[in-house]
Amino acid sequence: EQKERFLAPFRGDGPPVWGAMAITEPSAGSDSAAIQATADRDGDEYVLNGTKIFCTSGDAASTHEGGFVVVWATVDKTAGRGGIKAFVVPANTPGMRLVGCEKKLGIRASDTATLVFENCRIPASNLLGRADVKKPGEKKKAGGDKGFKGAMATFDASRPIVAAMAVGVGRAALDFVLEEIERRGVPLRYDASPHEQTAVERDVIEMEAELQAARLLTWRAAAMMTRGKPNNLEASMATAKAGLAVTRITQKAVELLGPAGYSKKLLVEKWMRDAKINDIYEGTQQINQLIVARRILDYSSSMLR
Repeated sequence: EQKERFLAPFRGDGPPVWGAMAITEPSAGSDSAAIQATADRDGDEYVLNGTKIFCTSGDAASTHEGGFVVVWATVDKTAGRGGIKAFVVPANTPGMRLVGCEKKLGIRASDTATLVFENCRIPASNLLGRADVKKPGEKKKAGGDKGFKGAMATFDASRPIVAAMAVGVGRAALDFVLEEIERRGVPLRYDASPHEQTAVERDVIEMEAELQAARLLTWRAAAMMTRGKPNNLEASMATAKAGLAVTRITQKAVELLGPAGYSKKLLVEKWMRDAKINDIYEGTQQINQLIVARRILDYSSSMLR
């Protein structure tokens, strides 16, 4: 029944479905393994308790009919990462409470909510994956649940999307700058040597190079995901590069346009505010660079922190 309700909007048979991921907590940010929210088994149900912050679309997903929130919680704190599981909590489930939404620097059209779970009961079947827990030092059971590692693989799909968002914002800012440069009759000499180019020419060419590099990395990560190939390294590379590139491009766009760029009469200042989040969520710049280093060097998380 839940599956049919979820699929209905995609068939044109119902209102849009809102989904949200509840991972971050007041004491667990980039280190997702530090999650403190609990999920205790009680017969045919799980009882969730804890607080989740910075839940993108958390307001819509927790209150709109047909919406759902995927909540990460631990079923066994002694098992460390092995005890962390993901649970689907339908909108308006008793015990799930919307506390409020963040007032943010950018992406203000997107709600970023704080959700509190107080004895929130859900069917045991709402657990994503298997219920078995791998204790520290235990061998992985054949056909066992991937647990925390499997949950983290979610980011391999979401990070290319974040990178694509960054590329889109960067392109909008760059295109606007190019239009303004052309309107003002400022020449761009791509064939001139660097020492002959003006500061504006060098800045624009660097912006274009940054955007193209980010775009190509994003395409590669997305293409690998579409083909079902492992893309953990590529997804983090794309997000790290795109987040850094869009931050530089939009800041430079505001700078090149001077007072007009800083004014709210143009969208450039908005793009600069919207850009920075792409360098923070779905893994901060530092976390994504750390993942890239681990994959390239073939180091475990305990070997390279």
